[in-house]
Amino acid sequence: MLYDPTEHRIRSFVTRAGRLSTGQARALEELGPKFLIEYKKAPLDLAQAFGRQAPVVLEIGFGMGDTTAHIARLMPETDFLGVEVHTPGVGSLLKQIGEQDIANLRLIQHDVVEVLNFMIADGALHGVHVFFPDPWHKARHNKRRLIQPAFVKLLCQKLAPGGYIHLATDWEDYAVQMLEVLGAEPQLQNTAEGYAPQPAYRPLTKFENRGLKLGHGVWDLVFTRK
Repeated sequence: MLYDPTEHRIRSFVTRAGRLSTGQARALEELGPKFLIEYKKAPLDLAQAFGRQAPVVLEIGFGMGDTTAHIARLMPETDFLGVEVHTPGVGSLLKQIGEQDIANLRLIQHDVVEVLNFMIADGALHGVHVFFPDPWHKARHNKRRLIQPAFVKLLCQKLAPGGYIHLATDWEDYAVQMLEVLGAEPQLQNTAEGYAPQPAYRPLTKFENRGLKLGHGVWDLVFTRK
């Protein structure tokens, strides 16, 4: 059960069955017990989950996990908590954790709104990454977009002062909405005049590279918590 069906609200994702590769299934079975944290409506002790005291960055909707694995390897002094609803993506990232011996990653397969509300203490996060969330590009579906005022306020609640939110999208109208929503949140401060340069730690994905060659834009936003 990915979410509590008694909690009615608009969701930013649709659960869908995906085919697991043999490697993903094996990773879930063998590495899941160590790196996959069970969703519970109870506060999560992050230091206990990672086995150390370190800054924690929340990665929301990590897809197949390539970017998350890359950043975790690049920043071994930081712990990364990845939240994703789709099983093949969770299996894929667990497989990379095993193959690349990544110690500073833990995963939760669940709706991030409920993870934030019930498992993450206020002020516990050093940063939040949301890279290429579903743009829900049809106008009538825009209400399903993850980046909305109430969600950003929730992120601010979970961020420590000085913590950051890093968003990236390749849909211009979503980028405009993101800039408006983050810019209107009084607890946040933009690190740039408008959109930010792409931070060095975020790698280009193969889809992003393909889009850039076709002349498509990509927009990064980096705001800090006051």
